Amino acid sequence: MSRVGRFVDSLEENIIAFILALMTIVTFSQVVARYGFNSGWGAALEFTRVLFAWLILFGMSYGIKIGAHLGVDAVINLLPRPLFRLAALLGAALTVLYAALLFDATWFGGMLALENKGSSGGAYEYVAKFYKLPIGMEDLKWPPFIQEWFGVKERVPRWIPYIILPIGLLLLAFRAAQAFVLILLGKKDAIIAAHEAEELVAENKDVLKD
Repeated sequence: MSRVGRFVDSLEENIIAFILALMTIVTFSQVVARYGFNSGWGAALEFTRVLFAWLILFGMSYGIKIGAHLGVDAVINLLPRPLFRLAALLGAALTVLYAALLFDATWFGGMLALENKGSSGGAYEYVAKFYKLPIGMEDLKWPPFIQEWFGVKERVPRWIPYIILPIGLLLLAFRAAQAFVLILLGKKDAIIAAHEAEELVAENKDVLKD
């Protein structure tokens, strides 16, 4: 695989690692600034909160990719193998549906004639509204040189941090659809990793013994 191909394949890992590193640097620098120099960045809390949200929304799809989402399979393990596989496929398909509904529920509301009953929006429309409205973040501001060079307003537009909502849901739908295909082809058992807790218990069962 080429270097570019490897980078694209590990894009989520690179982004997650970058977000974690940035959160650590900002938090550590704030501790030093506040306790060492009695100063600090006023937008640090809001910035790390945004980074944490990005981390979670990227982590949803990454968890499916590496099979890290925990689940309960006590019931489906009792099923015959064909029914177990059917249940696993259903779980992957419902995850795709869940992501699609959160991304934009208008298509589903149209199917069920629910246009005026709370099903006329989603993450895409939510971010699109903020894109049209001149609403900025509470504390996050552009550096002065960015304001001067590009003629932007002082506060960072709210749609920029929030754009991770539709992006994260698209990634979730993609990874769930990918898992569906892998289960269908017999290359993956399920979308969850339900046995991780059991393995940890088995590994540590003798820890408390004398």
